[in-house]
Amino acid sequence: MVHALIVGAYGSAGVAAADALADTRDVDRLTLVDDGEPGGGLCILRGCMPSKELLSAASHRYQVRHDDRLEGDPTLALETVIETKDEHISNFAAHRRGAVNMLTDADHVEFVHGTARFVGDRVVDVDGRRIEADYVVVATGSSVTVPDLPGIDDVTYATSVDVLEATEFPDSGVVMGFGYVGLELVAYLREAGVEALTVIEHDDRPLDEADPEFGDALLEVYRDEFGIDVLTNAYEKRVEPTDDGGVRLFVEDDGGEHAIEADRLFTFTGRKPTLESLALENTSIEPGRGWVRDTMQARADDRVFVIGDVNGREPILHVAKEEGFLAAENVRRHVAGEDLARYDPTPHHVVFSGVGVYPYARVGHTERSAADAGIEYVTATREASSDGVFETKATPHGLAKLVVDADDGTVLGYQGFHYHADVMAKTLQVVVENELSVDDVPDRAYHPTTPEIVDGLVREAKTEL
Repeated sequence: MVHALIVGAYGSAGVAAADALADTRDVDRLTLVDDGEPGGGLCILRGCMPSKELLSAASHRYQVRHDDRLEGDPTLALETVIETKDEHISNFAAHRRGAVNMLTDADHVEFVHGTARFVGDRVVDVDGRRIEADYVVVATGSSVTVPDLPGIDDVTYATSVDVLEATEFPDSGVVMGFGYVGLELVAYLREAGVEALTVIEHDDRPLDEADPEFGDALLEVYRDEFGIDVLTNAYEKRVEPTDDGGVRLFVEDDGGEHAIEADRLFTFTGRKPTLESLALENTSIEPGRGWVRDTMQARADDRVFVIGDVNGREPILHVAKEEGFLAAENVRRHVAGEDLARYDPTPHHVVFSGVGVYPYARVGHTERSAADAGIEYVTATREASSDGVFETKATPHGLAKLVVDADDGTVLGYQGFHYHADVMAKTLQVVVENELSVDDVPDRAYHPTTPEIVDGLVREAKTEL
């Protein structure tokens, strides 16, 4: 009899693995463990879903403010925004819990509500109950990271979780962290009523994975359209409270060290794998760099699979789900003595920057990654302002780029920072993952629609070839 155990069964990775393992004949017993209260997974409760709800409301305010055809300056009804978000999230989470609980209709599947703590290799204690398994899948997600900055414990700060629950904001703020989370929530803060915002960016520009012109375009939009002060090549040194209950953040940049005062400090400094409660010190597993193989197996124990945010590889929803399905398949293969599959996905990322009005999307290669891979390529770049449809929708900013194989015209990658770039990501995923050439993409616009920008890119790429 083969017994598989999933720790973190409510999350996106865990539920994907649970669903697949429940259907395989190679597993005779499946135990699902989660201590969620009420449960539903990070994405639903404190990540993708609630943040997009808030951004949706903020996007309407932004577009009204920037459309000369409309009058007035609306404000976000924050209590209503949060109430609506909470109602939707409650329903989404209940649906997720229901899907997990339905799996237990099968005689060989059991759900245990509690916190799992390892007491040996592939042996866990769940609130006093000892469970031994042949295979363990760890899918405990990630937790907010607060920087270890001198003085941080002496001031009041707000994390991303706090922002998702807030019904009022101060007049001013200073922000640490301008990655995916910061890019989404900083613009929301501005639309939610924080009039003066300063953001600390360590590099020349944000969006490390993007080609430089996209980070530059994003900076321009955040500064000019949202009125946010972004300090580049700047580093936080220490923080202290002010006499009036605010914060004073000391920053070092090209001009030396200086202080920024604000009503509130916001820390959007990323997330870390949720490992503390697992007591992995009682096993042979030692988390660290490269501790999880691309088969999703822990290097120290090939019967333990680590999936989703907790493995530290790529904390993105669809990646977590794909890793969950892969882990389930590899459990089956391991039981059968077959070679295991490896996870090597095509990059597919969307950041809802600019409150989702100006999202950044990437599928496949950037110009930089293609060069690093030694690929001969050509590029086509197009400004959104070149297509009148963006002007008619009062969203004239941004750009897009195709990276195309120089030999046969295969589309290797797409990047977009413009209105509806997130929507186009799926179409470009089909093009990239099916290795279509620019000649395979119909050069036919359905005017007036924003995918005209893709038609323009294809035409320009053909000219370059």
